[in-house]
Amino acid sequence: MRGTQRVKGLLGTGALLGALLTQPQAARGQEGEQAQKLDLASVGKVLQQMQAELQELHAQVQDLKTQQANAKEESAELRKELEATKSQLAAMAVPGNPAVQPGQTLPGQGVTAATTEERVSKLEESQQLADSKIAEQSQTKVESGSKYRVRLSGMVLFNMFENRGTVDNVDFPQLAEPPGALSSNGSFGGTLRQSQIGIEAFGPTIGGARTSAEGQFDFAGGFPETPNGVDFGIMRLRTGTIRFDWENTSVVAGQDTLFFAPLSPTSIATVAMPALAYSGNLWSWTPQLRVEHKFTLSESSSLLLQGGILDSLSGDTPESGIDRYPSWGESSGQPAYATRVAWTQNINDEKLTLGAGGYYARQEWGYSRGVDSWAGTLDASVPLGKWLEFSGEFFRGRSIGGLGGGIGQSGLWSGPLFDPATEVYGLDAIGGWAQLKYKATAKLQFNGAFGLDNPYAGELRANGGNTNYYAVPLSKNESGLVNFIYQPRSDIVFSLEYRRLKTFELDSGANSANVFNLSVGYIF
Repeated sequence: MRGTQRVKGLLGTGALLGALLTQPQAARGQEGEQAQKLDLASVGKVLQQMQAELQELHAQVQDLKTQQANAKEESAELRKELEATKSQLAAMAVPGNPAVQPGQTLPGQGVTAATTEERVSKLEESQQLADSKIAEQSQTKVESGSKYRVRLSGMVLFNMFENRGTVDNVDFPQLAEPPGALSSNGSFGGTLRQSQIGIEAFGPTIGGARTSAEGQFDFAGGFPETPNGVDFGIMRLRTGTIRFDWENTSVVAGQDTLFFAPLSPTSIATVAMPALAYSGNLWSWTPQLRVEHKFTLSESSSLLLQGGILDSLSGDTPESGIDRYPSWGESSGQPAYATRVAWTQNINDEKLTLGAGGYYARQEWGYSRGVDSWAGTLDASVPLGKWLEFSGEFFRGRSIGGLGGGIGQSGLWSGPLFDPATEVYGLDAIGGWAQLKYKATAKLQFNGAFGLDNPYAGELRANGGNTNYYAVPLSKNESGLVNFIYQPRSDIVFSLEYRRLKTFELDSGANSANVFNLSVGYIF
């Protein structure tokens, strides 16, 4: 289309040039000479414009030829991979050999004979993947300001929920609260504000490193002050990173998840905030600069080392909606530091990963009242055969409300915070979560998870519960969930989830709530 417009522009320009060259002289003497100079100047400008447009049109034609050649090459490679997959599946079928049964290990091959249903399912998925990739090469791409590829992705996610009990946030609750004077015994509603939009860019190779960048957004940033504003969620920045990837080393700069606590339970009922947040699952989208290096130990095992600096967050709410003031962590004048080491072993095409991490930051609460913030973490992802998988994380730390630990509570103080004589202490906490996943088929999975965050009640009690985070100090938060996730195609997902929340107030009873969620998502 753009090439056709260029040709039409050139034809129009040629017509104008012909008109200028054949225009009869309407005057003589000095007026004729001035008109002739103006005509020659116009002709010169037109010629320059034509030359520039021709050069640009030539560049676009070359770019289209290159894209077409690349698409043909990738299509040919995909077809080869599909044929190889068909051959492998045919070999696994072992026709005419009744001694080999589904589920039995094939002699000398180290693989397990699959059932006919599994082979057909895998072949259909491979065929659909190949067709989608071939179609992708022929579709219109997202245009960027540079010559490098840009990809738009995301998910339109609809959540319908019912809460039996009082919760802190009705569409993705984390805490159970006591009923208020005007609150009912439950709530029902729907939302789209957990939908996400992502942009990925793939840049040039610099110093042997592949460069790329990504940004992720959702609509859970608040509500406009308008009637029915709960349905018009404000866009919110989640993550955004710039990557430099060598063969075994990566440098990542931007806002990202906590790399020293990388796992989260599986759920699409709470994607605006990770599942079991404030119930043992440390989380934050934090500006950071980190380095990663992978050591290959053998053909089936590797060791990953990660380290970096992060923005020191303490969980406090911004003082202004326009100007940015330093948090208690940023007031220390130094970043937070974190590291993680993880060992991965491939077992029958499944990955067993065990990791351990550490975090340290300094917080300054005014009047030279410094507090050490630290955490130690353990994470594991363990396959239990072909159908089951166990995963989980554990933490022990102090003053880590900015990471979701201590139910979001970081500090304690013995009196008024603005009194120089008041002492400030970090709140110790311990917690974690565990999940068991059952993969019934390639398209259907069931998940069950439980998490617990337990701030030290003795420290809360010794300081009179002065945390300034909640109306009353919270001493424990428990959450359990069960769900199924059904994905009949790569772009459609359904889920039904039940959660049980139980939140304990200091030296008081517990508040509980039951949460039911139906989710329908379209992934693009």
